[in-house]
Parts: sequence; C-alpha cells; structure tokens
Amino acid sequence: MQRYCLTLDLQDDPYLVEQYIRYHQDVWPEILESIRSSGITGMQIYHYDGRLMMIMETNDDFSFERKAAMDASNETVQEWEELMWKFQKPLPGAKPGEKWMRMEKIFELD
Repeated sequence: MQRYCLTLDLQDDPYLVEQYIRYHQDVWPEILESIRSSGITGMQIYHYDGRLMMIMETNDDFSFERKAAMDASNETVQEWEELMWKFQKPLPGAKPGEKWMRMEKIFELD
C-alpha cells in the first residue's frame, strides 16, 4: 500500500466553495467506480478556508500515469473534471492543466 497527500485551492468565492462541497457529498457513482478501478483503495478530502488536502491510499499496482490515461478515455470522468474546474484554481507553480499537486512528506511519527 502507498499513501499520497495532494493539495489544491478553490476559487475565492464562498458560494462556489459551498457548491464544491455539496458535489462531494454526492459524488457520481461512475466517478467512484473510476477511482476504485484505478487502484485507489481509500480517499479522504479535507477543506480549510479555500484549500483542500486529499489523502489517497492505493494498492501496489496504482500509478498516476495509469490513472491519467484511464481518466482521459472516460467521458464521464472528463465531464466531472470539467465541472470541477469551475470551483478549483491551480496552485502557484502548477503547470497548465495541473490541479492536484502531490505533497512531499517531511515528517512521520512512528
């Protein structure tokens, strides 16, 4: 199992933030299936003042490249991602089209 932590900012608009949270209280079933079929075994998203943090647990077969390829060929995922862009904004330093940025673990308490 691998664990990844990613971050993303939301638009600076309380109404859009509220809508984004509502979408994530009732995620489309096809999106959940896409997440699971990519090798993601657990996922949590946390929110604070316009910033999101996602924790993903994955199986050993998971790769970000494979997930991106699967998403690119899935019309429903593309529809969801286009909808989510309305609420999200890239972090400083993100390349064009990049959303969720992988965070580097700098500490762990055993």
